[in-house]
Amino acid sequence: MDNMKLPHQHGEGQQTVLIQKQLDHVDYFQTVAEVFKQLGDTTRIRIFWLLCHQEECVLNISDMLHMSSPAVSHHLRPLKNSGLIVCRREGKEVYYQAADTEQGRLLHQMIEQVMEITCPEL
Repeated sequence: MDNMKLPHQHGEGQQTVLIQKQLDHVDYFQTVAEVFKQLGDTTRIRIFWLLCHQEECVLNISDMLHMSSPAVSHHLRPLKNSGLIVCRREGKEVYYQAADTEQGRLLHQMIEQVMEITCPEL
């Protein structure tokens, strides 16, 4: 790998070797793509953003987003499976909130910052 030759040499040297080693870990990039895929849907972003700010049950999420409970549950499932949200049961009611993880906090910050940049009127 140290003797790596690119079609065009631009004096990259050791930095190119280090970058190539990272690029060869396709599985790492696949994991990142899966996380971004979870938030590639407007409804999931809205649900995740809401749950970053407060814990809610499906009925309240449904009402706040003007959606049916089954539709909300459909979006909660992949968010939960990916570890972005967690839930707890209290009697018959299930409450959801964003997972208190580094990944969850980072994604919440990214959403907030992108909203500030793209929607300055908020």
